[in-house]
This record gives sequence, C-alpha cells and structure tokens, in this order.
Amino acid sequence: MNNVVDRMKRTPVVEQEASIRAKNFEEVCLGYDEERAFKEANRCLGCKNPKCVSGCPVSIDIPGFISKLKENNIEGAAKEIAKYSSLPAVCGRVCPQETQCEGKCVLGIKGEAVAIGKLEKFTADWARKNDIDLSSKGESKGKRVAVIGSGPAGLTCAGDLAKRGYDVTIFEALHEAGGVLVYGIPEFRLPKDEVVKKEIENIKKLGVKIETNVIVGRTVTIDSLVEDDGFDAIFIGSGAGLPKFMGIPGENSNGVFSANEFLTRVNLMKAFKEEYNTPVKVGKKVAVVGGGNVAMDAARTALRLGAETHIIYRRSEAELPARLEEVHHAKEEGVQFDLLTNPKEILVDENGWVKGMKVTLYTDGAARGNPDGPGGYGAVLEYVDGKGQLHTKELSQGYTKTTNNRMELMAVIAGLEALNLPCTVEVYSDSQYVVNAFNQHWVDGWIKKGWKRGKNEPVKNVDLWKRLLEVKSRHQVTFHWVKGHDGHPQNERCDQLATTAADGNELIVDEGLK
Repeated sequence: MNNVVDRMKRTPVVEQEASIRAKNFEEVCLGYDEERAFKEANRCLGCKNPKCVSGCPVSIDIPGFISKLKENNIEGAAKEIAKYSSLPAVCGRVCPQETQCEGKCVLGIKGEAVAIGKLEKFTADWARKNDIDLSSKGESKGKRVAVIGSGPAGLTCAGDLAKRGYDVTIFEALHEAGGVLVYGIPEFRLPKDEVVKKEIENIKKLGVKIETNVIVGRTVTIDSLVEDDGFDAIFIGSGAGLPKFMGIPGENSNGVFSANEFLTRVNLMKAFKEEYNTPVKVGKKVAVVGGGNVAMDAARTALRLGAETHIIYRRSEAELPARLEEVHHAKEEGVQFDLLTNPKEILVDENGWVKGMKVTLYTDGAARGNPDGPGGYGAVLEYVDGKGQLHTKELSQGYTKTTNNRMELMAVIAGLEALNLPCTVEVYSDSQYVVNAFNQHWVDGWIKKGWKRGKNEPVKNVDLWKRLLEVKSRHQVTFHWVKGHDGHPQNERCDQLATTAADGNELIVDEGLK
C-alpha cells in the first residue's frame, strides 16, 4: 500500500527558502540530487503508449530517458534526450510541462504526474557538470542554411539542422546570443552563464557559427544572404517583436516600462548588479499589469530590486495564464495579487512621473428596521482595460444590527480599502449623507469643531468617518450623487448586494454602533 501511495506523490524538489531568494537573483529551484532523481524516475509507469510523448512539442522519448535513469545510467539518459532536444537544461527549467508532457501523464489522473521537467533538468545538469559530449553530426549535406535570430527557435533549428549535416550560421541582432533566454527570462529562473551559455556552446560544437550584432534588413538583407553569400535556405526566428500597450491615458509617462524593456535592462544589461552602469528605476511600489509568465518574471524581478510589488490582473486567480509554479513562487516571495482589477488610467504628477491608477466605485447601504435591525453594504469596483472591456469586483457584508448611514459609509470604506495602490477614484453613491459631507465640506467643519455639528451636538458615526478619511487620504477621491432606485444599473446592483447581505446568514457585529 505504501508503494502505491508513494507512486501517487511527486518527489519534492529542493528550493531556496522564499525569504532568502526574494533578495537575490540566484536560481530558485535547485531541483533533484541523484537520490531524489532516482526515486522520482521510479514513479514512471513506462507506458507502452506514452501520452507524455504526444504532449511534448519535440516528441522526446520520455519513457526512454527515464528508463535509463532507473538503471542509474544518467549519461545514457542525457544522450537519449539529446536526440530530440538541443536545449535540455533550458527546457527542463522553463517549458510549461504541466500543460504539455506532464499534463498527459497517466499518473496525473489519480495522483501527481511524474516530474518530467525536473528529471530533464537533472539529467542535463549532470551531463554538463560531467563534461559529457552530446554532439553528434550526420554526414555533410553540402548545403548552407542561415538562421535569423538566436533565441530558442533559432538555436533549436540550428542544432537540429547541424545534426543532420547542414552548414548553419546564426545571425543575431544583439551583442549576445540567446534571445529571450538571455534578455527575457530572469537569472533566478534560468542562469545565463551556467546554463544558457553552456547550451549554446554545445550547439557550437555541432559546427554552428553565430554572428552577433547583425541586423538582417539593415546590416545585411535576405536577398544578399542568398545571392551574395550563397545560403541555400533561410529560417527566420526573429522573436516576439515590439511590446503591446493598453492604449490608456498616462502609459507614456516616466516610470512606465514595457516588460520587454524592463526585463532586458535587468537581464541582458545586468541592471541588478551594482558594478554595471545600467540602472533601472523601480521606485518603492510597482504595479505589473498582466497575469502571464512575463508578468510574473517582471513582478519577481521588481521585488528583488526592493519594490513592494503588485500583480494587477483583470480576471480571477483560476484564470491566470502563468505557470502554477511561477504563481506559487511569486506568492511565497511576497508579490501581492490584485485580481479582478485593471487600470483605466495611469495618473501622472506635475513632473510627468507615475503616481497612481484610476478606478470607479459604486456604493450603497441598507438597514432593516433602521436603526435596530440587520443591515448590509454593497460596493462595485469597475475597471476598463485597453480594449474597452469592462471588469468588476463586488464587495458586500451583512451586520446583525446597524443603521443605514453606517452601511452607506462602510460601502465606501470597503471599496477604498480594497485598493492596494494609490488611485484616482470616482465614487458614485445615492447617499446625500456621504456625498454632501465631502462636496459641501461638512467634514471640514466637523473636524474644526472637534467633531461637533449644529448646536454643538456630537457628530454620529465618528469612528467610520475617521476610518473613511484615513483610507481616502491614500487616493484622489471625488464623490458623485446618483438618485436611488432610478434604474442606474450599478446603483441597483449595489442595492441588491447590500440587501442580500442584510438578509443573509453570515452576519457580523457592528462593533462601532452606539
């Protein structure tokens, strides 16, 4: 029975402790040692019809290399992988195995899939540390191929062609080969000197030549490569290209970076190292808009550079497109996730620097048998993305005994407290009690009189007014009155949230009610 249980559970990997790695750029996942790798390899069922192979983009014989690990033949495992992949140490680290090979693993149906990626990483690292020669060339074809771009596509193409006997030259626009492996993926996920450069050297051993600082289209042309240089074929792997922006106001301000620029400055230009004169300004608080792997890379990088970092994503956590491992690591390290959130505008100060983002807040409160009955509040935060798509975040809570005015105040407070970053907030409420208190400067008068009003009467709900003022101070807030029960869709929704909360079973005590 124990063997069955063990087979269903993945062998844990060794990782840097979160509080330590959040302050350095050293590799997070240290992977397996020989003992752990052997244990994990023996979980593999060795399926006769291996679904994992169909899930691998390059169709590595996964049961084949794992079977050699079971025999403790690590060199044989490395040579088996090398038949299919020129970048095993890279792929073992950054490929989305959970949706590819591991996503097809039979063990994953009732238990945890075999850690194929971690076994590939272990095998490739062992081969590198033990100087195993994995180069194997076929008989020369007498044909020359130009590969434009030295990213993963270009390197893989070049390696595969060289193994088949073609004479391959890679042309790279930047001063260093590797493409996104060098400029995009951070050091803590993919070490450059130890892993990327070594993988590239293995490709060079196959006879592949690499020319850097060559911009095809400027330095040379495709026509000249064929007509003048005698290349028989050309593969274009030019990369992801220019970044896409959201098209919202303020995105050209100082302090706004595309992920391309930010990661390139840090990774390729070594902005994270003090001895390099290529610094990047991150500020004290960073918002990363997006939820994919690039967003996680940018957020975790900003965190390591000393900033309080937030992921701003317009959908739920379940819909985050990033790898689960990356999300998990980001959370462990202290990255904060603001979900169902998207900026409408980036706010700029008088010097052109970023100072916040813009959202819209709708609120309402309700009480049954005011002031002696239950009550509740409802709030709706709205954000519009660069494509004009609307996204909302709803908040509500019911109380055992409260008043309508307290719930109106709590709705605004809850909405503002849900914002972790400084924002420009437009508040829409059907409560003249709340709106006029600010627009007609009632609050200013109450404060001057020591929270007294009219004929020296004490102001009601001082605890909530003070709480509202405190959270309001973090943002730029304007108040707008809307007529209640007049068909305004957001106001009607807030009313529904408030009354549903008041009539619900999860009521809490309004501690400040007097």
